[in-house]
Amino acid sequence: MKSMRKLFALLLSVMTLFCFAACDLITIDGEDNGGAADYQGSGAIGLSVSTQNNPFFVTLVEGAQAAADEAGVQLVVVDAGDDASKQVSDIEDLVSKNVSVLIVNPVDSDTVSSVVQDAVNKGVKVISADRVVNGVEIDCQIASDNVLGAELATQYIVDMIGEGAKVAELQGTSGASAAIDRGTGFHNIADEKLDVVASQPADFDRTKGMTVMENMLQANSDIQAVFAANDEMALGAMEAISASRKNILVVGFDATDDAIASIKEGKMGATIAQQPDLIGATAVDTAIRLMNGETVEKSIPVEVTLITAENAG
Repeated sequence: MKSMRKLFALLLSVMTLFCFAACDLITIDGEDNGGAADYQGSGAIGLSVSTQNNPFFVTLVEGAQAAADEAGVQLVVVDAGDDASKQVSDIEDLVSKNVSVLIVNPVDSDTVSSVVQDAVNKGVKVISADRVVNGVEIDCQIASDNVLGAELATQYIVDMIGEGAKVAELQGTSGASAAIDRGTGFHNIADEKLDVVASQPADFDRTKGMTVMENMLQANSDIQAVFAANDEMALGAMEAISASRKNILVVGFDATDDAIASIKEGKMGATIAQQPDLIGATAVDTAIRLMNGETVEKSIPVEVTLITAENAG
């Protein structure tokens, strides 16, 4: 009889341990497969910026930080340094810190898609700033009308030099939506009204802009105008043009301080003002609205303006 009681007690102990283990397994499984509805953010906003080695994005971050400071919310900024792979790791790190809203300014609009989709699946609210995230349904896109801006810039070239003029294009970083859209805007006008004799990427970089422009001038000595997809490349191109002692109209995009100064000095022809500080501030304000449970617009455009010597201030 005693042996039967001992056996029963042993069986009861084993069953109890099994139940506890099963409960633990269920809890772990629930954590691993928690849906978006279970996500609890930290209340912080994460901002993954493509690079801060560019005045435009420095101003964008400054605008975002000013808005965050005014609202009293935490903004965590990570700089990808124009490295798409690093940006993926940066976003993974922000999500692991349970940011409530992720603001993404992609290096490459395709490369970030998977990691942004993972964030959305977890329950993180996502906003894109200046450049889109391809193939992902996010909460809001905040950007200038890059196509319209490039059309304005290219039409200015037509107005200044005339139809049929020989022009060159300095493209931005391959895969960046801003580069794609500005290229589209340029060709919408140039392919019908101008003679595009050269078109090469210079990755939104001033030094590369100078080098690419030097090569273009060696191959095409009769270039009359240049459209650069940002001011950094435009300013680099102007250095190459100055060294060649040629008189070539240069139009950029972004309205950085250096570009505006050059326009005032009568060197650079024109640029497109995007208001990067407003893009950054609008992104943070929209993030706060999302954290408060408000419904926001899927797309918020920020006005662009052609800046010439007449309105450069």
